[in-house]
Amino acid sequence: MKYFTLLVLLLSFVFSPALAQLAKPDVLETKKGPLTIQPVTHGSLVLTWNKQTIYVDPYGGWSLYTGQPAPNLILITDIHADHLDSATLNAINTAKAKFIVPQAVADMLPDNLKAKAMVLANGATTKYQDIEIKAIPMYNLPETADSRHPKGRGNGYVLTIGGKNIYISGDTEDTPEMRALKNIDVAFVCMNLPFTMPVEQAAQGVLAFKPKIVYPYHYRGQEGLSDVKTFEQLVKKGNSKIEVRLRNWYPNQ
Repeated sequence: MKYFTLLVLLLSFVFSPALAQLAKPDVLETKKGPLTIQPVTHGSLVLTWNKQTIYVDPYGGWSLYTGQPAPNLILITDIHADHLDSATLNAINTAKAKFIVPQAVADMLPDNLKAKAMVLANGATTKYQDIEIKAIPMYNLPETADSRHPKGRGNGYVLTIGGKNIYISGDTEDTPEMRALKNIDVAFVCMNLPFTMPVEQAAQGVLAFKPKIVYPYHYRGQEGLSDVKTFEQLVKKGNSKIEVRLRNWYPNQ
């Protein structure tokens, strides 16, 4: 029996998805303890603070989340498969998770998860435990009828956690709503063509709202990975006080 058990464990390891080597997590000190920031992949990250764990756009398979605490809160920005990934949602432990989503995402959630979802429209706010959440419009410019990301469908988010304001852009361009943001401590800003914006446009948006720290994320486009080094140079040239953090968002590449 012992050898049979060992064989089963060995086979389950061999035939399970490869565990990715995620970027080392960062830690941000807040008024109520440390906030751990774990880049996962593409537009997905995990935030852990005050015994609460937030998954943003969990995507890419359960193995990427091995070793992470089970989520208490899941934020989903849009309906596309790199944000709303039903296979990953059904594979991770969502037993105690509440979902914050736009209406279009709520309409497409698997039936077993719909009851866990709260719909938040652009501009609306809510609170989970001690975490404040505001939905920020995310959309393409110029606004057209055939836009990949029309205004009103998806959400970016600003989270206020322990006195720190965290902006998660979702799929957007440097919209007036992004440029008007104030007092952002940490920003996660997308940059990938043809889906969102080039690095030059992303840098101009960041220079407009001046976060203390910015992570380029969601930077895989049709032509491969965007040049985040150029983004860093443009931001530092425009405002040397903004810290640009380059992390490995594509651990399987």
